[in-house]
Amino acid sequence: MKEKGYVQVYTGNGKGKTTAAIGLTIRSLGAGLKVLFVQFVKGLPYSEHKALSRFENLTIKQFGRPEFIHSKPSDEDIKAAKDGYNYVMDIFTNSPNLFDVVVLDEANIAVFFGLFSDDELIELINKKPQNTELVITGRYATQKVIDRADLVTEMKEIKHYYTQGVIARDGIEK
Repeated sequence: MKEKGYVQVYTGNGKGKTTAAIGLTIRSLGAGLKVLFVQFVKGLPYSEHKALSRFENLTIKQFGRPEFIHSKPSDEDIKAAKDGYNYVMDIFTNSPNLFDVVVLDEANIAVFFGLFSDDELIELINKKPQNTELVITGRYATQKVIDRADLVTEMKEIKHYYTQGVIARDGIEK
């Protein structure tokens, strides 16, 4: 990508943040761009991995355990997130032209659970190569991250069938 890259944040309590990032990923791949899709706090296989694995210009990395964090994160959760943080920082520092688009899926959740700080996330944003588009997803984006971003979209839940006991379905929520 030869143009200036911006920082996009998809946050809020509504469904669709990761889905929006996947849509942008597909659009970018269709334009011939190279994409890195890093998932924090996610270690399970999701349906999108099957579909996205068909693209040559896409790298997907997961830095989470195969279970959800419901309260206090474990040392393993923290280590996995720090490994992901260091992986992205290493790319931004040592291979700045490797990817045109970098998605940090659930990075806001990693900050929320204290796996790394919002100051560290801001450090990643500031280290972003000039021509790289950076997308950060997850509920609870901090005001620092919102202020630093160029584009912020808030997904707002109005109504959700989860409240009526519907569990995550393959191909729709997972």
